[in-house]
Amino acid sequence: MKQEFGKRIRDLREDMDLNQTKLGKEVNMTQRKISYIENGTYEPSIDDIISFCKFFNVSSDYLLGLKDSTK
Repeated sequence: MKQEFGKRIRDLREDMDLNQTKLGKEVNMTQRKISYIENGTYEPSIDDIISFCKFFNVSSDYLLGLKDSTK
């Protein structure tokens, strides 16, 4: 799950032409934490998942790899 989550975060970030630092500022996380999440070395908290869902306007099911649709 962590790998799929990280890949989806990276894809969404790149689609918006954001670097990790800019995304981190938007969701109140450090660049390092974003990197760890994207690489699957850090398991995001519920609050992290909610922040990403709100920022990217996608469902948690999508981020967690349970659905292929963003809604």
